[in-house]
Amino acid sequence: MKRVLVVDDAAFMRISIKNTITKHGYEVCGEAENGAVALLRYKELSPDIVTMDITMPEMDGLTGLKQILSHDPKANVLMVSAMGQESMVREAIMAGAKGFIVKPFKEDSIISALNSIG
Repeated sequence: MKRVLVVDDAAFMRISIKNTITKHGYEVCGEAENGAVALLRYKELSPDIVTMDITMPEMDGLTGLKQILSHDPKANVLMVSAMGQESMVREAIMAGAKGFIVKPFKEDSIISALNSIG
């Protein structure tokens, strides 16, 4: 069972993602509300996949992505973005993100993004 770290500054988004992915056989091993906490949790939990919101206070998802990848170049990070953040998504993919999910998301788009990771 793949273990997922869910990163979003909005608690309701974390709950929404958690409910969707656990229903499809993924285990949520942890949560974080910004990129800085995500890095700590990543080091502590070694998840298989991270869902990383782009826009968060303190440390945004792009910085969080880069820091996780500098810690573990093989990390599987999926960016979660709102409509209209295409340039940031492009930058994240170029920095090493494995894919992205657009909010408001549909259940099957989250699952297919997760399934696309080895």
